Amino acid sequence: QGSILLDKDGKRKHTRPTFSGQQIFALEKTFEQTKYLAGPERARLAYSLGMTESQVKVWFQNRRTKWRKKHAAEMATKKKQDSETERLKGASENEEEDDDYNKPLDPNSDDEKITQLLKKHKPSGG
Repeated sequence: QGSILLDKDGKRKHTRPTFSGQQIFALEKTFEQTKYLAGPERARLAYSLGMTESQVKVWFQNRRTKWRKKHAAEMATKKKQDSETERLKGASENEEEDDDYNKPLDPNSDDEKITQLLKKHKPSGG
C-alpha cells in the first residue's frame, strides 16, 4: 500500500499506492458490472479489499477515463463499419419502394419525374 511520507516541512506527502493483483482483479470485475460505484458499494468494496474509499474512488475515475478513450476509439472504428453496412443494407432494402431515386433521370421525362417525386414527399394535408 502507499505509505504516507513526511517531507521536510513535516507535511504529509502521498506516494502512489500499489495495489495487489487480487485487489485490481476485484476492482476490474466490479468495473465490468458497473462503471459508477455508489457510496455504500464503494465503502463495502474498499473495506473488503483493505483499501481506502478515496483509493477506490480514484481508481474508478481513472479506469473510466481509460475505458472512455478505448471506447471512443472502438466506437470510431465501429461507426465506420456500421455506416458501411447500413449503406449496403439500406440500398437493398429500399430498392422496390424508392426505385425512382436510384434510377438515373431521363432528360426527357425529368420534369415529370421530379414533380412526381416532390409530390410523393410533400407532407399530406396541406
